[in-house]
Amino acid sequence: MSSEGTPGEGKYWYNVNTKSIEKGAQSDWSQLLGPYDTEAEARTALEKVQARNDAWDAEDEEDD
Repeated sequence: MSSEGTPGEGKYWYNVNTKSIEKGAQSDWSQLLGPYDTEAEARTALEKVQARNDAWDAEDEEDD
């Protein structure tokens, strides 16, 4: 058995349902964005997702 622990253990996660930060994945993976190294990074998770979505949408428009 590996002694490495759970993936993302000790990292920060953004819970999209509760809109809160979790240290270590405490909720179901389907509710979490991350992992992030710091709590501050986790707090900006939704902004990062929106920026990526906007960039992908712009790429799709260029391909048309």
